[in-house]
Amino acid sequence: MFTGAVDIGGTKTSVGVVSESGQLVARFEWPTPSMAHPEDATAAMATWFASASAGKGVVLSGIGVGCTGPIDPTAGIVGNVDLLPGWTGFSLAKSLSQKTGLPVAVENDADAGALAEVRWGAGRGAVRFLYITVSTGIGAGIVFDNQLYRGVSGAHPEIGHFSLDPNGPLCYCGATGCWEALASGMAMIQWARAHERAHAIPQDWTARELCAYARLGDPRALPAVRQEAEWLGLGIANLVTLFCPDVIALGGGVMESFDLFFDTIARVVQQRCTLVPSQKVKIVQAAFGKDAALMGAALVGHLREGIIAA
Repeated sequence: MFTGAVDIGGTKTSVGVVSESGQLVARFEWPTPSMAHPEDATAAMATWFASASAGKGVVLSGIGVGCTGPIDPTAGIVGNVDLLPGWTGFSLAKSLSQKTGLPVAVENDADAGALAEVRWGAGRGAVRFLYITVSTGIGAGIVFDNQLYRGVSGAHPEIGHFSLDPNGPLCYCGATGCWEALASGMAMIQWARAHERAHAIPQDWTARELCAYARLGDPRALPAVRQEAEWLGLGIANLVTLFCPDVIALGGGVMESFDLFFDTIARVVQQRCTLVPSQKVKIVQAAFGKDAALMGAALVGHLREGIIAA
């Protein structure tokens, strides 16, 4: 059995074909902003799936989608997502299903990532598991006792938007000092530019370049990476105190440089989480890295059937 998978983020959109055993047999991506309208995006997805299926000689059983921001998982409709201008209210599942002739199920991308890591990756066997994705924004998926946690009315908890600093930067959600506004990849770049002083940050640098130059000891990049690690550590410490999970897996584009941040995160957790057994919480890099949501999207249809782990 093969499933089509889609990961829609604020920066990039990835599509893939995933086998039942968790093998990514085909993959492609493009910049999300390059599609002027969501209908253009679903048309591009449908064209790619038709080509990939023919090229690999496979038949897709359906398509799962992980999408950034608030999602109505029952109706497959996109909520108010600042990172996806023009997508609010878009019937993503309906549009893609009409163009492909396949059943389509939609989830928040962090929830999709959590499903992949529990089924095949870093969260396998964990009773209490948190998956955190750090990229353009910050999101989290929570799986306890093999059940994806949902809030009232099936809502996805927006963990990237709890406030760490009431005097911090204004977030698009309307609050100030959100974890995402302080510790996302975009926030790290903004902090670097605001504090560059004598060391100018090139305009084309992304979080990836910042981490790469920090690894080389570049003075333009090191302060921002150190600040990023502190904010990540503080947010994760709050989650450890709140949930006492067995495992926290960190994924997303920024966490491709996991080693740059781990020591600081571990130190902050140890210092702040004094009332819970924080030493028993494993903080690890997600097994699927930036492709966790793409892999998990292939499991979204299974989630409707109540199947997460196998």
